[in-house]
Amino acid sequence: MELRQLRYFLKAKELLNFTEAATALNISQSTLSQQIKQLEDELNVPLFNRIGKRVTLTEAGDLFSDYALQSINKANEGLLLLRDLKNLNVGNITVGVIYSMRILFTQILIKFANQHPNIKIKVVFGTTKDLLERLNLYHFDFILTFHEEPIELHLKCQTVLKANMVLVTAKDSGIAHKADITLQEVADLPLALPFSGNNSIQFFDQSFGQQSLVPNICMEINDIPTLFEVVKTGQWHTILSDTSVNDPDVVAIPIEGEKMRRTIMIVSLREAYEKKAVTKLCEMLGEI
Repeated sequence: MELRQLRYFLKAKELLNFTEAATALNISQSTLSQQIKQLEDELNVPLFNRIGKRVTLTEAGDLFSDYALQSINKANEGLLLLRDLKNLNVGNITVGVIYSMRILFTQILIKFANQHPNIKIKVVFGTTKDLLERLNLYHFDFILTFHEEPIELHLKCQTVLKANMVLVTAKDSGIAHKADITLQEVADLPLALPFSGNNSIQFFDQSFGQQSLVPNICMEINDIPTLFEVVKTGQWHTILSDTSVNDPDVVAIPIEGEKMRRTIMIVSLREAYEKKAVTKLCEMLGEI
């Protein structure tokens, strides 16, 4: 059953004359008759009584006409909805974001929401591992995360920015004046680090391991604001990307080493359809 056949049927029902209906539809009468006959064959019931050149609606045709009209209306509503979706007048986006990008992403989120107030946005913060797992289950339109490992073939990646890894310490701590710091010095400090599932900590585990260093990890906390509160006591320090730091009571000290810069990427599924709203949000993130 095709929408075209339903439109032909409804016009014939309106005019009760196949010749006039065909003229109104700008098709031949034979085409109209053929399409309506195919519809009747599929429904296995006649929709019209044909008496010479006159046609009348059967009881089945009268009952079916309401449903045919609903189908046409729903299809038209769907077309309007898709136009609205294309024009960013409606739609939904679900994004996964690592904790380290919370500050920068929030700035872009506010800008995007102000420009496109009818787009509903759901944001989930998590670790790279968790976000990638959920992306592969189609839970997200895309994720924003560190991703230096070889790119899997089923993923599409777009670089957003490079982030420097820093030691975060209280502004009145004894090392707050330092212009930079070595990994050896960091390893000797009492550290409160993000939870072990955090991608940044996996990165530093490898970095410490390559220099045969054993860091003095006193706490693991899976909440960045709580880490800042602990650091501000001056008793502990933490390691984060510089994109995470915007608290006036702490200082970010760059950590020496060529590998202390990390790549933040937009990661999505290569074969998944990309909505217009998603494309627009990604473009705005690419301008950071």
